[in-house]
Amino acid sequence: MRVLKDINELIMFKHSVFALPFIFVAMIVASHVQNGSVWFGWKLLFFGLIAAVSARNFAMGFNRYADRDIDKGNPRTASRPSVDGRIGVRNMQLFIAFNGGIFVLSAWLINPLAFYLSVPILCVLGGYSLFKRFSPLAHLVLGLSLGLAPIAGVVAVSEYIPLWAGLLSLGVVFWVAGFDLLYALQDMEYDKANKLHSIPSHFGKEATFFISKLFHTLAVLFWALFGWAVGLGVLGWLGVIACAAILAQEHRIVARDFSKIDRAFFTLNGYLGILFFCFVFLDRLGA
Repeated sequence: MRVLKDINELIMFKHSVFALPFIFVAMIVASHVQNGSVWFGWKLLFFGLIAAVSARNFAMGFNRYADRDIDKGNPRTASRPSVDGRIGVRNMQLFIAFNGGIFVLSAWLINPLAFYLSVPILCVLGGYSLFKRFSPLAHLVLGLSLGLAPIAGVVAVSEYIPLWAGLLSLGVVFWVAGFDLLYALQDMEYDKANKLHSIPSHFGKEATFFISKLFHTLAVLFWALFGWAVGLGVLGWLGVIACAAILAQEHRIVARDFSKIDRAFFTLNGYLGILFFCFVFLDRLGA
């Protein structure tokens, strides 16, 4: 049980709530476009979940493995299992390889295009951890990592990538990059002192708030364009409006009291994905 607890702390499994709803939004919309039904079958549900979980485990495991030297000196991250010795280097390497293999295998069992894209996706997922060592654009690379989730979902169902999936994905890219900017403010001084690249360490707090707001405005815009492209009904548009309201509240909370960044980061962003999925699901179910 202790090992499972340490692994859960390593990969922060509860944060899967950020990507999973958008994978299933893409899958139900793709299924509805193809056959008029939101149900895409048990096979895709099973292998889609396996692929999503293994991809995220790979990404988080690789991030913790690659960032051991950075995390060691940061008081906020010094107690992570990857740093304090609870999970050794060899075990992390095995964990990364195992989950990468499971992801590729599950993609192969889904369809050929999913399989062909599986290794490039893993490269992007691992690239975030390396990218932030030399460019402040790492926040967008993290956004892209999660933005691939709806692309993967639509490929699983349709075996091609329609325009609306790209719009949904871009919304996720800017949503994630926007809240990662706020989260990165916690490490601004540490990043400066250790010559690590982030938008907060390069441009400061006020510029970071502005860029985060800009990214979240773009996220809502792309989700609105997604809604237009697939012909969402009233419920679907209420989902887009709910996302905009949640993001606005997130910025109000952080601007008023930065010590509540965890509430804004985890709670509100977790609700956003789930609410968006629920509204789109009900909208397509009644379409």
